[in-house]
Amino acid sequence: MDEGRNDAPRDFLDPCGARSRVYREKQFENLGLRKERIYKNAGERQEITIKESLRIMNAIEIENVSKQYRLGFVSSGTIGSDLNRWWTMNVLRKEDPFLKVGETNDRSKKGTSDYVWALKDINFNIEQGDVVGIIGKNGAGKSTLLKLLSRVTTPTTGEIRVRGRIASLLEVGTGFHPEMTGRENIFMNGAIMGMTKHEIASKLDEIVAFSGCERYIDTPVKRYSSGMTVRLGFAVAAHLEPEILVVDEVLAVGDAEFQKKAIGKMQDVAHGGGRTVLFVSHNMASIRRLCKHCVILKDGMVDYTGDTDEAIERYMQMNLPETLADSVAKMPRGRGLGEKIRFTDVKYLNKNDEEIEPHCGQYLKIRIFYTVNVEGKGKLSLIFRNRYDVTLISFSSLLTMGDVTYKEGTHYADLEIEKMPLTAGEYKVALHADENGAIADHLDSAKSMTVIDDDFFGFGRPVGTHLSGTMLCKHKWNVL
Repeated sequence: MDEGRNDAPRDFLDPCGARSRVYREKQFENLGLRKERIYKNAGERQEITIKESLRIMNAIEIENVSKQYRLGFVSSGTIGSDLNRWWTMNVLRKEDPFLKVGETNDRSKKGTSDYVWALKDINFNIEQGDVVGIIGKNGAGKSTLLKLLSRVTTPTTGEIRVRGRIASLLEVGTGFHPEMTGRENIFMNGAIMGMTKHEIASKLDEIVAFSGCERYIDTPVKRYSSGMTVRLGFAVAAHLEPEILVVDEVLAVGDAEFQKKAIGKMQDVAHGGGRTVLFVSHNMASIRRLCKHCVILKDGMVDYTGDTDEAIERYMQMNLPETLADSVAKMPRGRGLGEKIRFTDVKYLNKNDEEIEPHCGQYLKIRIFYTVNVEGKGKLSLIFRNRYDVTLISFSSLLTMGDVTYKEGTHYADLEIEKMPLTAGEYKVALHADENGAIADHLDSAKSMTVIDDDFFGFGRPVGTHLSGTMLCKHKWNVL
């Protein structure tokens, strides 16, 4: 072997991609296990097995990927434009002239162009065995990105490199033929992924048991409910051992028991099998539980890539202008809400009715202002939620004072909490009003609430990081 020659491929350079002089020598053990000895300038020696070398490789590489659509048309609109596009791209070998037009993908605003960039200049890599969450508002481009990765459609510009087989669950019924039975669809999907009939048969019982559809496995899929279809689709995707598993928001169709089961399976696939998982969801609690890293998409472009907790915090802040930034009275409601009773403001007060920041373990009065246009009776409710929209505590007037009598005019109600039970952190306050058994007004995020760390137990020290979780209760230890 020539000691002066640098013949190491890019995959075996250091993870930062530095072009240091690298020498290697190959050894083979047991006709399969390969070791790479890498010698760097400084004389550092490193041995890498196949598994370790795969670990530093990227399972997915996305470079300058964009996807453009024309709204309302399949072609460019006219024969002349189609011929111009064909001539420019295929004869002159130049860039598509229609790529020079188009607007960003903001679904909430009316555009002036017929062309829209569903994705624009997407760049990021996903390492082998990583679990990545893709989050963003509706219309941000999440599903389009997954369709590109799954080769359902092709990018307009850019390049996607994928190492390994991909199994996708993008929507209800993905990859299933409605006229074929569940069993036949399992074998068809396995064959598409390059598995032999024997390999698929060895996984069949496990797939059927996980899906919970054993009674209907020989029934055509068109007879299945959407929930059953999703159950079988996920079971097939997760058990046929793909190197990359892509799951869209379709899991929301399944019931709570299946969602929990599916997330557990994805954890097993990623952590136990070393496979790569891409997961799209609006459920931040599931994203936080499952994913190591996150990508935030905004208007078809990458807004952030990195740590999951930081990504979720950033995503929640992105939603503030639509909820917490406006006054409570002007916040958007569902149809018919806020007409009879309308919440107008929320304040955090002490015993002297002075505005304060809530402190852990201290007294807090929450004053809720509202207007009544139609008299009646009902109840008021207030809910504390964390930043992942998980409900922590609910307070209802019905349980402590019975029905509230609504009289026309402007009023306020006080909710008094003797000891704030939440630990330090950021929370949301949701408000709900019933009138004669019907919902009169409801706000999921009426106001944000920052709880300051304090001495909850009266022991002379703040809670700090001594306890995990978000809820505290008064308790006593007896050690014998």
